[in-house]
Amino acid sequence: MMSRATVRKQILEKNQSYKDREKEKSSQSLLSRHLKKIYPIGLHKSCSSSLSLSSISLSLSQNSNDSSIADSTSALDQKISFALRLIAPPERREFSVAKSFQHQQQQQQQQQQLVGQDSSDEELRRCNWITKNSEKVYVSFHDEHWGVPVYDDNQLFELLALCGMLMDYNWTEILKRRELFRETFAGFDPGVVAKMGENEITDIAANKAIMLAESRVRCIVDNAKCIVKVMREFGSFSGYMWGFVNYKPTLNRYKYPRNVPLRSPKAEAISRDLLKRGFRFVGPVIVYSFMQAAGLTIDHLVDCFRYSECVSLAERPWRHI
Repeated sequence: MMSRATVRKQILEKNQSYKDREKEKSSQSLLSRHLKKIYPIGLHKSCSSSLSLSSISLSLSQNSNDSSIADSTSALDQKISFALRLIAPPERREFSVAKSFQHQQQQQQQQQQLVGQDSSDEELRRCNWITKNSEKVYVSFHDEHWGVPVYDDNQLFELLALCGMLMDYNWTEILKRRELFRETFAGFDPGVVAKMGENEITDIAANKAIMLAESRVRCIVDNAKCIVKVMREFGSFSGYMWGFVNYKPTLNRYKYPRNVPLRSPKAEAISRDLLKRGFRFVGPVIVYSFMQAAGLTIDHLVDCFRYSECVSLAERPWRHI
């Protein structure tokens, strides 16, 4: 038979075991309540979620302290916060991927807009002598100036001088130095250029950047003197020049480059009168080039996008602005 002390010891051990089980149940219940407050989804093991109670409990088991419910609660809060942070990186990655996708879409839209602009520019039909190899300065001159009626005396003098240079250079080479010519010849003011002396002429001819022979420089100065005389007689160089075409541009309808002439009867008549007045380097071919550039005659091909625009300008009253 067991002694009374032995029986009493067994009863105490059973009571202590019961108390330990009750305490463990209380701690698990507290853990469940805290998790449901902070992360209110099922924390049991499932196939649809990689996060489970077992995985969280592994992180919560570190540095646990069962000395009191308050201590375990504080440690539990910290572990729950740590566990929840484990969930954040996938969300941030998703946000980063979405942001990157939006950035790629914006870049594609910008590229499409640029392609659209380039294609629209290529769709513009120009005169056949403007090709893909034509330099920008030449294309710009064709699109903005060539064939536009000019009524300003200084601009007409400039175009006459530039057309005279076609005997030595092409339009592209001349247009590249156009601003330099303007600075050299005082904006092609006939009154100023007409007063240039020998020293100025020789200095201009010696300037390698300008690339004009002395004979060409003297020609420009002499023509300026002739323009001053014309201005005294007719009131303006513009009135004199436009008088040859009855103050209205000649509208041609050429379809092919071969149809565009190098000279015309009107250019020959103007050339003769200019030569009679003392002008130099003003043959019929140069004069016709001048007429084309200054808009006295519209020689854009009919399928060029500038044809209708220049015709519209030509049909306005003379000396329009």
